[in-house]
Amino acid sequence: MSRSAKLIAAVLFCATAPAYAQDSGAEPLTAAAEEAQRQLHQTFTNLTFENFGRAPVKGPIYQAIAGGRVIYYAPESQHLLFAAIYDKNGVNLTALAQDASVRKRLGAIDPADALVIGPVGAPKVIEFTDPDCPYCQALERFWLAKEAESKPVQRLVYFVSGIHPQAAAKAEHILCSPDPQATFKAVYAGAQPTALLKCRAGAEKVARDAETVRKMGVSGTPTLFVDGKLVSGFQQAELEAFLETQNRKSQPSP
Repeated sequence: MSRSAKLIAAVLFCATAPAYAQDSGAEPLTAAAEEAQRQLHQTFTNLTFENFGRAPVKGPIYQAIAGGRVIYYAPESQHLLFAAIYDKNGVNLTALAQDASVRKRLGAIDPADALVIGPVGAPKVIEFTDPDCPYCQALERFWLAKEAESKPVQRLVYFVSGIHPQAAAKAEHILCSPDPQATFKAVYAGAQPTALLKCRAGAEKVARDAETVRKMGVSGTPTLFVDGKLVSGFQQAELEAFLETQNRKSQPSP
């Protein structure tokens, strides 16, 4: 392994796994490990750590995108690492890679094909959702609460129909109704229509959404793209921060 690879492995190890304690019973560090420890101290001067030892990861580490998240894989030792890699200047390279992936994936979305929910001029949110997903229903309640606080958003909605068996039929029902926005809110509030509406336009839209889901690599619901960033699941704190930022931007300058 190269010197830089050893350093990355050491940083990942410190961030994601318990270190081997250097007590009286521990093996003494090898010359290579001592050099890595010295480099860690020298390069990341603000990093405080108590223990330093060999990580279980072996061989080169590769980067992949899985469900919009950057992961790392070490095939030699068959380890999967969920971590953030920083360079010597403190730049989060993992975040940069994830942001670049999101920008690329957003090119697969046709905004004109979305079901639009919310007022024109409000902050835009791209939302992948499933009518039978309980977290999507909780997200809907959150948006309604924010709307009542005069903090609405405009949602560009795409349906994920491959997780729950009735998701595609309920999505088509929403799209085929005379008032899709009102029907969306009713279904997500728990309404159970006696008969689900069907129409060619709705079925075609559900099929197009399924293709968009495939291109985007969306594997769970809700999945949102907020201010160009991926938000996996109903992450209320992140959404509150987004709305607060948008609210500050809309305030007139003093």
